[in-house]
Parts: sequence; structure tokens; C-alpha cells
Amino acid sequence: MESLVIRPAVASDLPLLTEIYNYYIANTQIAFDTEPMSIQDYKPWFDKYSNTGPYRLFIAEMNGEVIGSAGSRQYRDHPAFIETVEFGIYLTDKARGKGVGKKLYGALFDALKGEKVHLVVAGVALPNPASVALHKSMGFSEVGVFDEYAQKHGQYISSMWFQKRV
Repeated sequence: MESLVIRPAVASDLPLLTEIYNYYIANTQIAFDTEPMSIQDYKPWFDKYSNTGPYRLFIAEMNGEVIGSAGSRQYRDHPAFIETVEFGIYLTDKARGKGVGKKLYGALFDALKGEKVHLVVAGVALPNPASVALHKSMGFSEVGVFDEYAQKHGQYISSMWFQKRV
């Protein structure tokens, strides 16, 4: 495998992270935003991550090129959910099928050791067999499907939800 590095995200990654996310907005039903984001639009999202605590963001680089990211973010802002985080992952074509998702999620789980996190949840917009397989391979269990609970570009979107205790 080519030279793969998994590392915490830094501010200089924001333009590439925005570009990757915008690809998903424009070309898939996976991202629920409907309009492309500017770097300034995406910055508040990025600023919610830290190098400590339960909200982390990791980058995958192959030969110095950012090819994906995965993060753990606040699930909901109600105090009762303080020990639940939601995982999310976005990969470029260069990253798919090479084990990059597993390495990114592995880094997230390692970073969360010792943090006050009880449960990790993840939603996968359907159809997305690769993401379903990734979550199952990482020990997530399927909770259920929200059937046609979102709408984008005139199409209804369903999501399969997963959970894993840590």
C-alpha cells in the first residue's frame, strides 16, 4: 500500500475537507446539505473539533494528499446525550477499498479511550453498501432504518443507523 498517514486535522486542511464534502453534496445523497459550502461556511463545523476530548477529527493522507476524514461529533445538544458521539466519514475515490476507513475509525476509537464516551452512533444514507460493511466490520450493530426521512433533489433518502458501546 502506498504511504498512508492518519493524523489529527489542522486548520490548513479545511480547504480540502470542504472540497471533499462538496463532492458529496453535488454528486450523492450521502451528504444532506443541498448547496455547496464555502470554506467560511464549513469553518464552524471544523471548529467544533479538538485534539482533546470526545470530539475529534482525523485526516487520511496518502503520499501527502488528503484522501479522507473521519470525526466524532456531538450527537445532540441535550445534556442527556453528553456521553454519546456520532461518527462520520468522507473518503475520496483514491481512498475507497484500501482499508482507509478502518484506519480512520481505528484512530477515532483509540483517541476516545479514556474519554467520557459511552456510545458511538452512525447514520448511513442508503444505498451505501461500502459504508454499511465498514460499520459492521468495526463492531457496530444495526439499530434500524429511518425510512425516507430526508429529501434531496426530489428523492427521499433512508438511513440505516448503527451503534457501538465503547
